[in-house]
Order: sequence, then C-alpha cells, then structure tokens
Amino acid sequence: MKTLWNPWRMEHVTGQTPPLKGCLFEPEGSAPQDIKTLLLYRDADVIVLLNKYPYANGHLLVAPTRHVSCITMLSAQENNELMQMIQSCAAIIKENLNPAGLNIGCNIGACAGAGIADHLHFHIIPRWEGDHNFMTTLAEVRSIPQHIDATFNLLSPYFTNLISDKK
Repeated sequence: MKTLWNPWRMEHVTGQTPPLKGCLFEPEGSAPQDIKTLLLYRDADVIVLLNKYPYANGHLLVAPTRHVSCITMLSAQENNELMQMIQSCAAIIKENLNPAGLNIGCNIGACAGAGIADHLHFHIIPRWEGDHNFMTTLAEVRSIPQHIDATFNLLSPYFTNLISDKK
C-alpha cells in the first residue's frame, strides 16, 4: 500500500488555520505579484490569487480590488474588468494546465456557500477526468498533484505579461 501525504492541508481541514488579519483579497502593499500571499495579479480594479486551500491544482480566486459583497455593487468598469480578467485567467489555465474543463462560479452570501461573504470573488477551478476520487468522498481530503509554489511559478509569468500589457 502507498501512502499519500498532504500535511500542509491539516491546519485547514481541522479548522486550526490562524485567523487572517484583514481581508484575503486586500493583501498589504501595492506589489502586483507576491508569492508569499499567492498574489498573481493586482491592478486598480482586479486581484487574482491562487487558492491556498484549493479544490484542484490551479484553483484561482478572482475579485474586484474594491471591497464589496455583491456583484450588484460593482461599477460598470469594475464589472467589465472583472469579467475580462476571468476570461484571461481561463485562457492562462487552459494553455498551461491543460484541464478537460473549468468550473467558474461565485457564491454571494454565507447561506449560498461564500466562505468569505463580505468580499465578492469568483472561483476558477481546472478540472480533469477523474481528478477527484474516493478520498474526497470518504475522508473529505483532496489530493493536489502539484505543490502550490510550483503552480504559482508556472502561472506567474503569464500574469506578469498581463500587468505589462496594462501599462
């Protein structure tokens, strides 16, 4: 029998993750990228993060930079920039991770499943045939095949290009 170890997830699975100071979608500073916070992209309207506790390898979080809880609170410009970034993220993931499909979604409000209900955000989750197996069903544990730092390093140059294109 082989053993699959994912110890980096244990704090999250058991609810022992230290509380985050401030908002996940508002990392300190103004840097457009930061591996420490898994920040792939930031500009005046949009932020893109790798999910620290992903459902699948390459799971991205895309949010407006402004702290709002509902899509109805976005300006037309914020809405356009957010949707354009979701489209760019989907293209980057498809080109570099080669998933068979993508889940793209947004939960508005805690009762709808939003883990962080006070800052609107979208999930972009790459999917492959058979990517989750019995472990998710039986043990509520997901197996992620690539270390998150490696995923960051793989995707980061493409978001750097987006940053450069904005200038």
